[in-house]
Amino acid sequence: MDIKEYFSRISYWGSYDKPDLATLTDIFQHHIRAVPFENLSIHCGESIELDLEATYNKIVRKKRGGWCMENNHLLSWVLKTLGYDVILLGSKVYVPEYDAYADEIDHLLLKVMLDDKSYIVDGGFGMAYQMWQPMELISGTDQPQTPGVFRFVEDSGVWYLEKVKRKQWVPNQSLSSFHNVEKEVCRRVYLFTLQPRDIEEFRARNTHLQTAPDSLFVTKSICSLQTADGVRALVGWKLTEIKYNYKDNMDLVEIRFLADEEMEKTLKEKFNITLEKKFVPINTSRLSLF
Repeated sequence: MDIKEYFSRISYWGSYDKPDLATLTDIFQHHIRAVPFENLSIHCGESIELDLEATYNKIVRKKRGGWCMENNHLLSWVLKTLGYDVILLGSKVYVPEYDAYADEIDHLLLKVMLDDKSYIVDGGFGMAYQMWQPMELISGTDQPQTPGVFRFVEDSGVWYLEKVKRKQWVPNQSLSSFHNVEKEVCRRVYLFTLQPRDIEEFRARNTHLQTAPDSLFVTKSICSLQTADGVRALVGWKLTEIKYNYKDNMDLVEIRFLADEEMEKTLKEKFNITLEKKFVPINTSRLSLF
């Protein structure tokens, strides 16, 4: 594994000799705009491994994406290689349809220490709840970013990530299935504690999420990528493209459904992904990702 090869993959040509917040933010933003959040392996008959070299080969050499346990595992290696103090954390993702958090840890994120401050770095959530900058770990303080206003709230040692959403303008409203688009203002994202984790603690969940019949990742094929001004996502056959703060503090949401013969071209042109095996899209779950 070669850090310069990784930088080439994310088109990062900046300096990296000083492990500071500016460098961290720059590398992070290049990563989320180059490496999709995706679970396409599940729907191509491939398994998702937690081995770091396998993840490196998939994301860096094959120019694929990955889910949280791949993206953030690779990011932890990158940041440690550059001299950052990195700790793995585990979180439970909020499911709005059930108004509940997951029963078990199902998401990997990173804590980075810089100048006696702690920052949460999460390059593996994807969709419209992907942070665009490392977030300082402080409770109750709004941290505005391009996607919206994020904040942490701490209660008895448990930290909650929330995002305040803008209203959304959906020109082809009939195609939208967004969850309470107009009513929803603040959305819970996940909860976590500061207990350090080892990648081995995620191995069982990594297997479960790609094999359980009721897993969101089994019932939905997902590929999302952050762009310069928003995010695009292909879920099943539905392609959604969002431009943040398009006008009047509203996000523009454009939706269209693809035909099977458009899939390969769309993955290449919109996400820079070329799959080695036949991809079978699926979207049988009613759970909302936006």
